[in-house]
Amino acid sequence: MQHVCQGGLNVSRIGLGAMGMSDYYSGARTDDTESIRAIHRALDLGVTHLDTAEIYGPFANEELVGRALRGRRDQVVLATKFGLFAHSGGGPYVLDSSPANVRTAVEGSLKRLGTDHIDLYYQHRVDPDTPIEETVGTLAELVAEGKIRHIGLSDAGARTIRRAHAVHPHRHRAR
Repeated sequence: MQHVCQGGLNVSRIGLGAMGMSDYYSGARTDDTESIRAIHRALDLGVTHLDTAEIYGPFANEELVGRALRGRRDQVVLATKFGLFAHSGGGPYVLDSSPANVRTAVEGSLKRLGTDHIDLYYQHRVDPDTPIEETVGTLAELVAEGKIRHIGLSDAGARTIRRAHAVHPHRHRAR
């Protein structure tokens, strides 16, 4: 399997998105045993990038990925997303990237995934009600705490990315 280094993350060029393994598509039936088998087969073939999100299920997909990675966590670059579930009562598909929600979300993801850190933690959608500086400031604190290693923004425009970068510029670190 070929690998590429992007932003300090060394990942296989082929990754596995686990979203469809948790009944995400309308009418789809899922089989956790078969899904875990598929994840294991991907790892055996050299796939090292595995992607999930708290909204998938909600929560069920992270739990599934966590079960699949028991004893194999060190073989993957684990990515998960936050911000499409408001933990303070708004529920699923409500944008919330406030500092309090990000902290609640990461703790839940760590527990469901059965890990002490997330390799790539990224905002699922930009929250227009929370300044990106606040969200990224919280993410930078989580990096400093060792709970996440890298941050990302999904579906963010160039201006938003520049504002985020001003708060937490990317730095390569030797590991």
